[in-house]
Amino acid sequence: MNLTEAIAGEEYIIKDIVTDDEELNAFLFSLGCYSGEPITVVSHLKGGCVVSIKDARYNIDNELAAAISI
Repeated sequence: MNLTEAIAGEEYIIKDIVTDDEELNAFLFSLGCYSGEPITVVSHLKGGCVVSIKDARYNIDNELAAAISI
């Protein structure tokens, strides 16, 4: 399951980042998005979703959301 399928308001634990793009992987890591970290989908938007990671909120697109396995 990835973030695009997550229910808004539920807290999940990140299992893996599924991407071959090292730049994307480094970007997500800089946000605090890595295996074992809790993540909450605040809301789903047309082009992506708003997530909460470590008391910060980020608007991520569907490509990033699909790369985050929960």
